[in-house]
Amino acid sequence: MKRAKHKRIDTEFFIERCKEAGLKITPQRVTIFQSIARSKEHPTAEIVYKKVKRKLPNISFDTVNRTLMTFAKLGVLALVEGYGEPKRFDSNPQPHHHFRCLQCGALIDFYDKQYNDLKIPKEISKKFTIFNKRILLEGLCDRCKA
Repeated sequence: MKRAKHKRIDTEFFIERCKEAGLKITPQRVTIFQSIARSKEHPTAEIVYKKVKRKLPNISFDTVNRTLMTFAKLGVLALVEGYGEPKRFDSNPQPHHHFRCLQCGALIDFYDKQYNDLKIPKEISKKFTIFNKRILLEGLCDRCKA
């Protein structure tokens, strides 16, 4: 299992996806995009909001949250669901998977070609159209294990 190197989202890709979806390129959207594109973490909407608010003091949490959800629907970033935890957003566009520490909550990207190539069971592929495969491993990270 190789730990993933974070690749930044391309600004041109972001702008193109917004245009295709009929979204205006506003200062708010660009600032929100830049905030998450620069992140090597998997921030929550609250974390993104606090970063963006420093540049745009009048922006609301609701605007940031709705914009992040819109970006996820457009495929500009991915939504990483938690179990009862706040949603976290992933700006790494490379095919990858996650390890989540059950103690500290760290979410760590990793690459594994075998996981990318997992075969979908026939009973699933017959009933559903699959667009993405993500593996979530859970356990204790090195720091919590020690």
